[in-house]
Amino acid sequence: MRKGIYVSSFLLTALFTASPVYAASADVTKIQTFIVSVTGILTTLASAVAIGFFVWGGFGYITSSGNPEHLDRSKKTILYSAIGLAIVLGAFVLSNIVTQVATSAFGAAPTGQ
Repeated sequence: MRKGIYVSSFLLTALFTASPVYAASADVTKIQTFIVSVTGILTTLASAVAIGFFVWGGFGYITSSGNPEHLDRSKKTILYSAIGLAIVLGAFVLSNIVTQVATSAFGAAPTGQ
C-alpha cells in the first residue's frame, strides 16, 4: 500500500515539475536542461526522505526510555540517513560539475540556470 503511494507521488511530481524534452531535435540544451531538472527533482525528493528519517530516528532516540535495542536502532537510522544524504548531495554536486565541464567544452549554455 505504502509503496504504491510513494511510487505514484514520485511519478506525479516528476510529471508536473520536469521540463519537456524533444529528442527529435538536435538541440543539446533541451536535453541538458531536462537532465538538470530531473537531477534537481530527485535530489529534492531524496533530501526530503532523509530528513524524514532524521526525524523518525530522533523521535525513536527520544522515546527509547533507556531501552538499548531501541536506542541502537534509532542511532543506526540517524547514521544511515546522514550517509544517504551525504551521497545524494555529493551526487548532485558531481552532476553539476560534469554539467559545467560539458557546457564549457561544447559551448552549449543551459536555459534555466
